[in-house]
Amino acid sequence: MKEKLYPKAQTVIVGIGLAVLGALFTAWLCGGRYGAAEVIAALLCAALFAAVCLRFVPAWFSLWFERRGKKKAPNDKGRLSSPQLFAIALAWAGVNYLSVWLVLRYVNRDLTTGEFLQFWKSADAFHYLCIARDWYLSEGELDRVVQLVFLPGYPIAVRFAALLVRDYILSGLLVSTLCFAGALCVFYRYVQAEYGGSAAERAVVFLCLTPGAFFFFAPMSESLFLLLSAACLLALQKRRWLLAGLFGALASFTRSLGLMLFVPLFMEWIGELLHGKKNHARAVAALLLVPLGFGAYLLVNYLVAGDPFQFMIYQREHWYQSLGLFFSTAAYQTRYAMSAAAKGNYESLMGLWLPNLTAVFGALAILFFGAKRLRASETAWAIAYYVIAIGATWLLSAPRYMAVLLPLPITMGLVSEKRGVRVALYTLFAFGSAYYLVMFALRRSVW
Repeated sequence: MKEKLYPKAQTVIVGIGLAVLGALFTAWLCGGRYGAAEVIAALLCAALFAAVCLRFVPAWFSLWFERRGKKKAPNDKGRLSSPQLFAIALAWAGVNYLSVWLVLRYVNRDLTTGEFLQFWKSADAFHYLCIARDWYLSEGELDRVVQLVFLPGYPIAVRFAALLVRDYILSGLLVSTLCFAGALCVFYRYVQAEYGGSAAERAVVFLCLTPGAFFFFAPMSESLFLLLSAACLLALQKRRWLLAGLFGALASFTRSLGLMLFVPLFMEWIGELLHGKKNHARAVAALLLVPLGFGAYLLVNYLVAGDPFQFMIYQREHWYQSLGLFFSTAAYQTRYAMSAAAKGNYESLMGLWLPNLTAVFGALAILFFGAKRLRASETAWAIAYYVIAIGATWLLSAPRYMAVLLPLPITMGLVSEKRGVRVALYTLFAFGSAYYLVMFALRRSVW
């Protein structure tokens, strides 16, 4: 009976999903006037997304309904220890800082140490450092008041570091570097236990080489969010539910996308529920903890501005951001790229629109290959994260948002077993990473 039910159930779910996606696409298409290139970009994005979901559904059913014995630990234990990984992370941070310094030094032969440090206040780092120093402001300059849209997890960490370092830029750089080093260790342990040491080593390389990896060392929240996300997954893997929920809560207190960690916790809990396993009270508590972290941020909004959702007003009115459709993002990013090329605005074309489009389509392409290899809860998390992150209107930071999505480097580690493929992919990622770092150092509209 089950053998007959599951394929039918999968067909129904796939049919409903495709119908919803088709209806959304049709409504979007009928709701405006678009050029051929925009429609093609949106259609390609929606088609890639659908392909990922089609490959995900069987893995989802396997996670929930197939009988499983006790999971065997991978035979491949790996060669790297935590101290080695920590040292590698610090060395890679040094490479990134040196690379940025060399680019800046090439442009300005008289570059001083102070000017180099001030450079790291570019992009959103300025806002995070202001919050760390002054907390949120309820009145004053508009550019300072609207900083309420940046969540408090990272600024609080920088504030504590500043008690020792006594300089907020250095504190931010220190927190980011140490968090990345910790994240690399935790990430490696998670991937090694799930997929083996060799895959973990390759995944670590891809994480370090991902275009936009320099953001991990900037005074921004990426590295802390990376650490908390990896810690949540590792705790979940070990079925330490409350610890996983706590890390999820801290992640949602650091980035709003931390709320998406609810998805893998929910997927794994339902799987255990269907297989008759216990400890459901702890799993439910963990699920409740994840949004609690974001609830703490809403409380900060209320205390500062008198409205727990004030950040949404600032995002809409100041940054022109609201929740939209991910394939619409592909369309308008294509339109802006073509417009920039036509006007000869190569700075925004090469530094903003092309990297954004690469991230929008590249993430889906990677997930397409990963959907049959990743654990279903990881893929579900990636899909939910992608829909929200890329669906944001007026998206400027797609590579940065995708850099912290851990299923992407895990997939790359899994698909690069063959040496020739691995070398080609390493080369491609290294080139993309170096290119994007140069664009960032030259301030070519990289956000």
